[in-house]
Amino acid sequence: MESLAETPWDVTISGTGLAQSLLALALSRSGKKVLHIDRNPYYGGSEAAFSLQEAEDWVSQVNQEPKSYPFEDASILKPQQTRECNAQLASSRAYTLTLSPQLIYCRSALLPTLVSSKVYRQLEFQAVGSWWIYRPSSNLTSESITTVNACSDLYRVPSSREDVFADDVISVKSKRTLMRFLRHIAKPQQDDETSSEQEDLTGSFPDYLASNFQVPAELHDPLLSLSLAQSSPHQTSAEYAVTRIKRHLTSIGVFGPGFGSLVAKWGGGSEVSQVGCRALAVGGGVYVLDSGIESVRNDPIEPDDSDASRIEVQLANNESIRTRFLVGSNWDLPANVLDPPRYDRVSRSITIVSSSLENLFPVTAEGGPIPVCAVVVFPGTLLGQREDSPPVYILVHSSETGECPSGQSVLYSSVSISGPHGQPLLESAIHKLLQSSADPDAKTLWSLRFTQLGRASQDVRGTHTIQKSSLSANILCFPPPSLDLAFDDALIDTVKDAWKMIMGDQASNDFMKFEDREGAYDAD
Repeated sequence: MESLAETPWDVTISGTGLAQSLLALALSRSGKKVLHIDRNPYYGGSEAAFSLQEAEDWVSQVNQEPKSYPFEDASILKPQQTRECNAQLASSRAYTLTLSPQLIYCRSALLPTLVSSKVYRQLEFQAVGSWWIYRPSSNLTSESITTVNACSDLYRVPSSREDVFADDVISVKSKRTLMRFLRHIAKPQQDDETSSEQEDLTGSFPDYLASNFQVPAELHDPLLSLSLAQSSPHQTSAEYAVTRIKRHLTSIGVFGPGFGSLVAKWGGGSEVSQVGCRALAVGGGVYVLDSGIESVRNDPIEPDDSDASRIEVQLANNESIRTRFLVGSNWDLPANVLDPPRYDRVSRSITIVSSSLENLFPVTAEGGPIPVCAVVVFPGTLLGQREDSPPVYILVHSSETGECPSGQSVLYSSVSISGPHGQPLLESAIHKLLQSSADPDAKTLWSLRFTQLGRASQDVRGTHTIQKSSLSANILCFPPPSLDLAFDDALIDTVKDAWKMIMGDQASNDFMKFEDREGAYDAD
């Protein structure tokens, strides 16, 4: 077998994050010689999933090498009641905590890609259930609010027409205005005389709701939560919110009654990344973990048909390789290769709690599955913040995801405020959630806190281009990871663009469209 240095590589992919792993999947049957490396000893990059011990190791790495990861200010909190909590915490390997708990909408471009590339059989997806919004009972003074929900200060957001009719919280008058809005945005575009291009969507979402549909202010935050917008209501455009609420509504019922989004079992985005990497390995790709790129030859190289045109790359294990294409992210390629992009930042935490919080997971429709994920939203103004403060989102995962033992749950919290100002908001929201979840005995057992760097999800059209290096047009860099709470469909187009650049004249319209490998599923 040739050594890495002796092999003339067609493509070297640096990093095993979601973008790189999907590219690996796309190249898995190309016939090209592909080397896939990662500076880390694990797969997944910014979408990795960890046991408790692996999470502690990850925190040390992030804090020791802050410029090498799209994360900073990482820490682990172990509560003071250590004896009780340690007794309830299971072994380290009983947990699989993901850095990427993103929702995948049933109409996401990711799902048909996984199906056409024949890797969907290696994944298991589970239903996301209810959206809840924090609304203290003391605040329910408007005539449009008549009662409180069974989960105390948590109000279940109507996510469909059926939910609106069944809701006993919204007044009849408000239901009429709400139904008019839902009917409007759920119409097929060709049948809608006032489509998104024709009506004025330039203002804020609350102004749009009030002026066009007379939706009462009490329903603005619940409706905005369906868009997963991470900005305050008045900083979120109507175009952004309407587009994403329409995605939410039109996804319901695609794969079954009562749900419109999914999560990947056993580790979120990390599972998708590993499936892509396995496909390339089966197709003949070579994997080297725990060895990233140390340097790239500095003088510009013009690509031609000769082997001399290949890019010279020095690996961290002291091997030198030559490759025609080099692909990665800003954290997987040397600093001298690319200009640093502008980053956005969000505060995140991963918290294990000593309760199943089963009240948050009702079956949402007759004949529907028991959900494994619930979305809980805390408007910034109800956490003692200013009017323009962003909301806190908590994605609650049950033990059915395989991420924690039975009788516990995992809270993935996020707010678009970084550093010391964001984490206290997450703590406050988690405290209020546990107090409002009809389980007053629930306690925090363990918590990981960090800031993530990436790209905010304010671009409705989701166009994000690949950056090329000044050293060579064959050095390609994916944009920073999306900080969205749902999978960013633009990533599929970005991966396709990279695939076309690499395949050149060989590229066709059959991106990610593969036949089953012979005998691969005979056992099924």
